Amino acid sequence: MLQQVLMFVLGLVVLVAGAELLVRGASRLAVSFGVSPLVVGLTVVAFGTSAPEMAVSVGSALAGSPDLAIGNVVGSNIANILLILGISALITPLLVDEQIIRQEIPIMIGVSALLVVMALDGRLSLLESAILFGLVLAYTVFLVVQSRRASKGVQDEFETELPTSTWDRHWSVQLALIAVGLAMLVVGADWLVDAAVAFARAFGVSDLVIGLTIVAVGTSMPEIATSIVAALRGQRDIAVGNVVGSNVFNILAVLGAAGIASGAGLPVSEAARNFDLWVMLAVAFACLPIMITGREIARWEGGIFLGYYAAYTAWLALQAQQHASLPAVSSVMLGYVMPLTVITLVVSIVRHNGSRR
Repeated sequence: MLQQVLMFVLGLVVLVAGAELLVRGASRLAVSFGVSPLVVGLTVVAFGTSAPEMAVSVGSALAGSPDLAIGNVVGSNIANILLILGISALITPLLVDEQIIRQEIPIMIGVSALLVVMALDGRLSLLESAILFGLVLAYTVFLVVQSRRASKGVQDEFETELPTSTWDRHWSVQLALIAVGLAMLVVGADWLVDAAVAFARAFGVSDLVIGLTIVAVGTSMPEIATSIVAALRGQRDIAVGNVVGSNVFNILAVLGAAGIASGAGLPVSEAARNFDLWVMLAVAFACLPIMITGREIARWEGGIFLGYYAAYTAWLALQAQQHASLPAVSSVMLGYVMPLTVITLVVSIVRHNGSRR
């Protein structure tokens, strides 16, 4: 067991370090070839922080652990919003750019709903996986086309987020960074998946629960680091944009690639279909009203996000142990907490519209 713990920790460290090298090398290489800094910020940087999810989910699919692949993505998306935005908003209220409200969040909600619909029959087929992966390619092309109309101010804003060092300016160094980063992702994902599966078997916990919790938070470390640092530096729109972009990539590219890599799509467990996927969708919807009412995530709203994540994690722990109180907790969450949240959000929107008049 000690060996598995060490393998898990080492795998996590290698994953995070590999993602950092990949993002740095790819960002510099893109700029070297004249790609817009805006496109780099919205694609390479935001998507690059999801590279650990890609490595783990594809590795899990190839290893015959589809529940780990599904749980990793669903759990990461829930953690990205509730945990990462919650912590970031507690550090400083997060002002949200209008483009994120009008475009990126609706896209995130749309792809989340699409995944739920595709999973209702209990399987993400090979065709559906290919459709998801095709959509992320179309989304990237859309961002490239849109970037041509971006203002000079927006271009300069994203350019300041790219590395400014001189040692990695040559294309050969950038290619080396990308190659080493990819290699570290593959090795780190392999160690992490093997250790996670060993944990699940040793403690009688399902692959889905392990993927939704330990692996999900572990592979979200790049997003956590990026958003917290952005919040501390006052770059609050980047803290939000990183999370939203990563969630879109997780669903479209990560699950799409995992389903294609398996050769036959991915089965979706009944537990995920009945609860976790719906939580992911509800969390995505929760972002829009909060941001519309004041174009920011206030500290108290960040506290609510963290409280919800704690409640969700506690529910997963009870589920893993098949605790006697599980039905009561499920009834409270589904019957009271979520409806109360919806009512609160609706009231906030009505009051906001009333105050504007």
